[in-house]
Amino acid sequence: MAYLIGVDIGTSGTKTILIDPTGKVLASASAEYALYSPRPMWSEQEPTDWWNAVCETIRGVLSTSGVDTSEIAGIGLSGQMHGSVFLDANGQVLRRALLWNDQRTQAECDWITQTVGKERVVELISNPVLTGFTAGKIIWLRNHEPETYARVRKVLLPKDYVRFMLTGEYTTEVSDASGTALFNVRKRNWSEEMLGAIGIPLSWMAKSYESVEISGRISQSAAALTGLKPGTPVVGGGGDQAAGAVGNGIVKTGIVSSTVGTSGVVFAFSDEPVVDPALRLHTFCHAVPGKWHLMGVMLSAGGSLQWYRDTFCQPEKVVAGALGRDPYEIICAEAEKAPVGSEGCIFLPYLTGERAPHADPNARGVLFGITRRTDRTHAARAVLEGVAYGLADSFQIMDELKVPVEQVRASGGGARSAIWRGIQADVTGKTHVTINVDEGPALGVALLAGVGCGIYDTVAEACETTIKVRNSSAPSDRNHAIYSRYHRVYQSLYHSVKSEFSQVAEIVRDEHR
Repeated sequence: MAYLIGVDIGTSGTKTILIDPTGKVLASASAEYALYSPRPMWSEQEPTDWWNAVCETIRGVLSTSGVDTSEIAGIGLSGQMHGSVFLDANGQVLRRALLWNDQRTQAECDWITQTVGKERVVELISNPVLTGFTAGKIIWLRNHEPETYARVRKVLLPKDYVRFMLTGEYTTEVSDASGTALFNVRKRNWSEEMLGAIGIPLSWMAKSYESVEISGRISQSAAALTGLKPGTPVVGGGGDQAAGAVGNGIVKTGIVSSTVGTSGVVFAFSDEPVVDPALRLHTFCHAVPGKWHLMGVMLSAGGSLQWYRDTFCQPEKVVAGALGRDPYEIICAEAEKAPVGSEGCIFLPYLTGERAPHADPNARGVLFGITRRTDRTHAARAVLEGVAYGLADSFQIMDELKVPVEQVRASGGGARSAIWRGIQADVTGKTHVTINVDEGPALGVALLAGVGCGIYDTVAEACETTIKVRNSSAPSDRNHAIYSRYHRVYQSLYHSVKSEFSQVAEIVRDEHR
């Protein structure tokens, strides 16, 4: 039998799965690594930590499954998008990678936009130049670390650094490249005009493939470290959101995913590139060959609940440890005791700035409406509701653009919580369903590998073979009516304090100069 491996290099850790052609997960392994924040709103990781985690988890799934490595038909790679791995002429890492949620590059993004021209930027890349994207990070390195910049010969995205270590090839694929602000999304290739205008050599960019194409093969050295057979094909794979969409079956019009991981994403399939005139949503190439997607991204979704847990929930951690449960279960159980709307306690989840609908690196978290009655149950529920309001913003924009939404598939950690899934359904007014698998990007790229290796004819066939709807959460009309009123307040709060966000950011920057 032929087997497939999917590897997802995430922000908090790497997850690797091994599946059979029916989509059954035969083995799974995860490994965590550190995230560094040397200054406020900065976010970095060591690329070698990703590589070590990939080697560890691949060895783990091979050992657990007992599968003969000669039966591994192909490997797919997914990973956190937008990060920048700077390599020298010998393929050595020059510094820590700047990540997707790093907000240091606003001046560089402004310069790129002014240099190329705002309208021309959108014509070339179908998106604005945002702080999270890769282009600003490259210019930041040129401006602030010129000695390091002078040694750069390649700039890779996180999963593509792992691909280089696995295969020796400098390659990428269209879905992840779409998030660099250097890629012509309509033409599905690097924008030479964009690169030339801001002085970045085309030779620094990896060769781009479609997501199902074989982009390299396991090298002898990587085989020794991972246990894989030399020559095993590695397909293009996908950025985490496109790969997760494949893993959720978002491969045809009308099926939309709502994913709550560290970030939160509303993702819609499109046969043609659809660009939001106000540029609140992203337009990227899909991992489905020749297709695109529209995506709303909030930077701190599950990350908001993680912050709440780590900052305020030591008692919940103690109780969870004593009961052998996940602390998030205890927190969600507390949230369920609070009334719908948390009695006006509203949380703005802008802990690392924001992307959609507000491209604002200075935005910060706010807990609004606290009274003497506000307790832990209100605060916990307010965090869950605040994330749901943020996701609802993207749904509203899709409604404006007349993007069909016939079914919403909930995924990520937020989908595992019945109360959080129910809150999302009530806030948006849309039924949220879950599916039979919960492996997200790792499953998606394993399926892409299956297409590339001939196990499935198309991505749609791969999804139809392996993915089935399991449960659904229908919205309550009463709750939706209440949430609609609070959502309007939530939306107005950002505009009320937007200028103060900028003032605070300036003060903090001055303190760290």
